[in-house]
Amino acid sequence: MTKVKKESKSPERTYQELLVNLNPVAQPLASRKLSKKLYKCIKKGVKQKQIRRGVKEVQKFINKGEQGIVVLAGDTLPIEVYCHLPVMCEDHKLPYIYVPSKVDLGAAAGSKRPTCVIMVKAHMDYQEAYDECLEEVQAHPLPL
Repeated sequence: MTKVKKESKSPERTYQELLVNLNPVAQPLASRKLSKKLYKCIKKGVKQKQIRRGVKEVQKFINKGEQGIVVLAGDTLPIEVYCHLPVMCEDHKLPYIYVPSKVDLGAAAGSKRPTCVIMVKAHMDYQEAYDECLEEVQAHPLPL
């Protein structure tokens, strides 16, 4: 007899279900529509090798002065892991925004591992999508 592999696909969680696990510091938060645009931009950035992922790598390149959109996961615990990044982004005048799920953020980067922060850099192959995301991220007001 052959073994039959069970497909254990977890059902897609809705945007509202993802908001339940959000951290209190996750402001400004991307809307459902903007989240999808950001995930698409990240996927395009992965193809061109124009993303930085993970706290250490993003922090290093922010300090080096690299420009891009910083996308943070809003459901990361403990908060202390990455709570210094928004302050660094504000100091270096980088746009940043939170999305509800680290699992979705990791999946957009082409990884099975969840990721709590990604920086997307501009590239001419997806400049239009990048500019659209950048405009919407900059339109969000920064938290007090």
